[in-house]
Amino acid sequence: MLQNPIQLRLEKLDSWQHITFMAALVERMYPNYAAFCQQTEFAEPQAFRQLLDAVWEVLTVKNAKINFERQLEKLEELIPTTEEFDIYLVYPAIDACVSMSTLIHTLLDRDLLLESVLKVSQQSVASVTQLEEAQTGVEVTNENQKEMESVCAEWDMQWTIFRALKEAEERDVEMIRGIRNELREEGVSNLGLSL
Repeated sequence: MLQNPIQLRLEKLDSWQHITFMAALVERMYPNYAAFCQQTEFAEPQAFRQLLDAVWEVLTVKNAKINFERQLEKLEELIPTTEEFDIYLVYPAIDACVSMSTLIHTLLDRDLLLESVLKVSQQSVASVTQLEEAQTGVEVTNENQKEMESVCAEWDMQWTIFRALKEAEERDVEMIRGIRNELREEGVSNLGLSL
């Protein structure tokens, strides 16, 4: 597990900030999943998009009622396997699904919040490091991670999202929408893939 000071700082956020942070990271993984689906015709990426939209809705619409147990069932149908697909993109697609699963489980059980936010943060970085290692053949460690541009870019993005959330005195729906819209319009994944 790669270490970064953000892991300690995340502990100090409120629950809505944790959920927004995770949703933002999953939003950044979505293009990986969509690209995988487009290449393989495994599933409709729109189905994953709808699950993510449901999470954003809970964060931005007062009294939104969403059955996340049902959402979890829908997600299970969208998870590819490495046995089924022999292309690299299956790994980032699975990472996106695992992070989405973690996020939905957290919405069902808030006791998992801190553990989950760290897990999704680490999952997003792991996607980046796996690609880096596959391309360079060099193992990414705590000692050399600062030399890896892609890994630094991922940590920088996580810090950017964290800082935006930390500055909010209270749950700010407009700020949450702003984070969502910016990431969605940018449409670039943590691996640099764009829709």
